[in-house]
Amino acid sequence: MSNYRSWDQLPHAEDWILFEKNIGAHVGLDETSLSRGELYTILINKDAKGRKGSIIAMIKGTDVRTVSDVLLRLSRKRRFQVREITLDMASNMNRIARVCFPAAKQVVDRFHVQQLAFEAVQEMRIKARWEAIDKENIEISHAKACGAQYEPSVFENGDTNKQLLARSRYLLFKKETAWTNSQSKRAAILFREYPDIKKAYYLSMRLGLIYHHSIHADVALTKLARWYEEVDKSGFLSFGTVGRTIQTHYLRIVAFFKNRATNAASESFNAKIKQFRALLRGVRDVSFFLFRLSKIYA
Repeated sequence: MSNYRSWDQLPHAEDWILFEKNIGAHVGLDETSLSRGELYTILINKDAKGRKGSIIAMIKGTDVRTVSDVLLRLSRKRRFQVREITLDMASNMNRIARVCFPAAKQVVDRFHVQQLAFEAVQEMRIKARWEAIDKENIEISHAKACGAQYEPSVFENGDTNKQLLARSRYLLFKKETAWTNSQSKRAAILFREYPDIKKAYYLSMRLGLIYHHSIHADVALTKLARWYEEVDKSGFLSFGTVGRTIQTHYLRIVAFFKNRATNAASESFNAKIKQFRALLRGVRDVSFFLFRLSKIYA
């Protein structure tokens, strides 16, 4: 690029780039990885729909002070134009948003909330799988001691217990209606053998239904309170963490139901960065990569 050397952002591009003209009323705050796991905080204008004018800022690192110092370079007038900022539940993102965009309503992305519930189910599945592996190892050792050939028990679909738990990973992320025939059969066996995983799965699905069907914030808040009661009664430790997290962030979570704002634009933009990175076969020169990226999206 002939104008790369005269680019006004070049002296600090590896550490940060800033495009004040791209600020809009609705922004998304997220983190992305450029190369070798190096994290950058990214602020995008959601109204640009992933096209020209999307990038407001990209800043090396996720530290509150580092990121805030750069974003505070934006004029106060432009920062106060931001009315809504979507983000995840990370405390550093919350603090950056409060410091730099005090007039903006914070909205926790629904997908991060649901992801917590999915991870809680997976935690229970993984725990059960380790227990199944330990049990199988003990049975193998016992068979050897007795001079016998070990033959694992097999369910009606051909899975051993260990295989059942390993192969159930993906179906637990999906709605029942999206299961294939083999996944439906596997789920029936899994839920019969592990009723707690069944209960946890339906708890995670019900959380998704609250987001899908609730139109008004007060209705959503009531449903979330009932869901939390179910979680509390279940006694599942992993879901207890999910429930407490929702309690801690409930105002920012319920804010979603006002405009149903998500951070999908930020996630989509992250995907564009990964695609662009793959097209260039990696990031050898961060400054030049950000220059190319900004020519398309800033």
